[in-house]
Amino acid sequence: MKVFNMLLPMTMEGLKVTLGVFLITLVLSVPLSIIVAKLRMSKNKLVAKIVGIYIYIMRGTPLLLQLMFIFFGFHYIPVIGYAFSRHQAIAVAFILNYTAYFSEIFRGGINSIDVGQTEASTVLGLSKRYSFMKVILPQVIKNVMPSIGNEVITLVKDTSLVYILGVADILKAAKAVSNTYSTFVPYIFIGLVYLLIVAVLTKVLDNVEAKFNYYR
Repeated sequence: MKVFNMLLPMTMEGLKVTLGVFLITLVLSVPLSIIVAKLRMSKNKLVAKIVGIYIYIMRGTPLLLQLMFIFFGFHYIPVIGYAFSRHQAIAVAFILNYTAYFSEIFRGGINSIDVGQTEASTVLGLSKRYSFMKVILPQVIKNVMPSIGNEVITLVKDTSLVYILGVADILKAAKAVSNTYSTFVPYIFIGLVYLLIVAVLTKVLDNVEAKFNYYR
C-alpha cells in the first residue's frame, strides 16, 4: 500500500511530462514532415540534397544521442553558443527526429499516387496547392496511416528517453519508487499505464483510418 501511496502521485506528475512530450512532438512534427517531404522531392537539387542530409542524420543516429547533443553540445558551438533548457532540448530533439521519420513515410505515400491525378487537376484549372491539399494529401494520409500509426506508438515509448536529461516522466517515477521500496511492482504498474495509453491511441488511429476509407 505504501508503494502505491508514493507511486500514484509521482505517476500523475510524470504522466504530464510523458503526454506533453508526445503531444507537442506529434502536433508539430506531422505538418512539418509534409513540408520536408515536399522539399525532399524538390526539383532544386541543392534543397533536396540538404534535406536529404538532415533526414539521413536524424534517422542514422540514436534519439538518445540527439537529446544529449542538443542539450549538452550546442553551447560549445561558437556559431550558435546557445544553451537549451531541458524541456527545450527535449522538444527540439523529438520534433527534429520524428519529422525526419514522418517525412519519409509521407514521401513514399506521395510517390504512390498516380501522377495522372495531378495532371487531371491541372487540366481542370486547380492550383497545385489546392490539388495537393484536397486531392492528393487525403489519399496519401489513407495510404500511410498504418506506418504513421506504428511511429506514433513508438513515440509513446520513446518519451521514456527524457530521463537522460533528468526530467521526471512516468518511467522515472517507477524507478524512484522501486529503489525506495526494493520492489519491481512499480515497473509492472507503469507497464500497464503504457499499455493503456497505446490502447487508446490504437483506437483513435483506427477511427482516423476509417474516416479516410472513402479514398480508394
